[in-house]
Amino acid sequence: MQRINLGKSAPELYKTVLELENLSMQKVQQAGMDIGFSHLLKLRASQINQCAFCVRMHTQDAIKVGETVDRIALISAWPESEYFSEKERAALSLIEEITLIAQQHFPDNAYAQAAQVLSADEITAIEWIAIVINTWNRIAISSQYQVKP
Repeated sequence: MQRINLGKSAPELYKTVLELENLSMQKVQQAGMDIGFSHLLKLRASQINQCAFCVRMHTQDAIKVGETVDRIALISAWPESEYFSEKERAALSLIEEITLIAQQHFPDNAYAQAAQVLSADEITAIEWIAIVINTWNRIAISSQYQVKP
């Protein structure tokens, strides 16, 4: 079945989400966060949401900016690896909590643990990354963006 492509059917809304994406990446830069790692955060949320289009895109984007194949390969099992710093682990935890917000409603203890190692600017950037990538995942999945080899 052919679905409506939300980007084409409502380009003004799509452009607004794109503007939100650009603003969230400004927050990443202002917080001094690594751009490559921001793609890993987007990749992790996209894996949870099973958004094939975004999984492929953020894997490619992470490679382009120098993330290693090992870190990309292990992002879905980050708690079991030693490839991620304490700050990165806190960021990954936040991304997962916000992505799974309907299931567990972002517990206070998860936020408190992240706040012990992340600055307010970093938390702001990470939360906006989560909000924006979850929006993109929903656009791509509901529009059934094609993912062909």
